[in-house]
Amino acid sequence: MKDLIAYIAKALVDKPEEVVVTEIEGAQTAVIELKVAKDDLGKVIGKQGRTARAMRTILGAASTKIKKRSVLEIIE
Repeated sequence: MKDLIAYIAKALVDKPEEVVVTEIEGAQTAVIELKVAKDDLGKVIGKQGRTARAMRTILGAASTKIKKRSVLEIIE
């Protein structure tokens, strides 16, 4: 899941080298934290949060396949 979010985020931003993705594993849930450069934050969130919502939808579909719940948090 971590690699999936990193791949999508790096494709969206201007500074892909500043994309940092960390995954905190739990028993049932994984929390994925995405940190990007301050200039690229708007690109990752998108207009009215549409891009972030789309990333969460993709993450939800992929995590359903492995029977685990994943949550995406975008860190400023």
